[in-house]
Amino acid sequence: MQEFYNQLVVRVSSHHDLFSDFLSDTLPIGFEELDDGFIVRSEDELETIKWGLEQFNEALQKALNQPIEIEFTLTKEKSSDWVKEYQEGITPVLIEPFYIYPTWDEPKEGKVNIAIDPALAFGTGHHPTTATCLQAVAKYVKEGNEIIDVGCGSGILSIASMKLGAVADACDTDPISVENSKINATENSVEYRKIWEGSASISDKVYDVTIANIVADVLTYIANDLKKITKSGGIMVLSGILDKYENKVLKFYQDCELIERIPQDEWVTLILKRG
Repeated sequence: MQEFYNQLVVRVSSHHDLFSDFLSDTLPIGFEELDDGFIVRSEDELETIKWGLEQFNEALQKALNQPIEIEFTLTKEKSSDWVKEYQEGITPVLIEPFYIYPTWDEPKEGKVNIAIDPALAFGTGHHPTTATCLQAVAKYVKEGNEIIDVGCGSGILSIASMKLGAVADACDTDPISVENSKINATENSVEYRKIWEGSASISDKVYDVTIANIVADVLTYIANDLKKITKSGGIMVLSGILDKYENKVLKFYQDCELIERIPQDEWVTLILKRG
């Protein structure tokens, strides 16, 4: 280990998930996810990463026709066991009946325990979208249901579903997410029926519950795919939606019944019944 490492702290005012996807696709190393940004650490120089984020932000602002504030803090830090320090700062999350905790911690008696390590930018239950999706899973997923987790990330939502007795498939366009979900499933002593790299349109099945915690724009783009793989009368859990984009998303699901909305902070998870 070198005596010093480089640290890039990135703060973004909006579209956090899109920046997270960009970093996941471009970084050869992991990064820490914050509520309003990210921390990248490396012994290599990080100016190129900073430049790439600046270019991505410019392109995103043009595409969305709206300003996105981004702030960078690039420093050189003295090497220490920052991984240990980071781990000590991660606290378990209780979202009834689920108790989400890192593997270096202990499970909680009487709860549905899910062990997830926050090694990369994957869901651990701390973000409002994951938390509200877990609330939806607890309420709508029943034993014996067939579910699909679209854009599975860490696999936390499908793992939670399997812990409740559901049969789960999952997919993600990011191969790292697919591999991470498999590892987390094994850690939690559950197994996917099928998991693949790619889109939901590949599936030849229909599901009792379809879960998609992605971003609003993608939810509109794949609306027909999600409806196609959901049984008539089945449940769709849609999340990753900033509340200001809620109506935009709902326009693409007008043939479904909105049965519940679960808001938290500036985010909302929508529960729909397929017609």
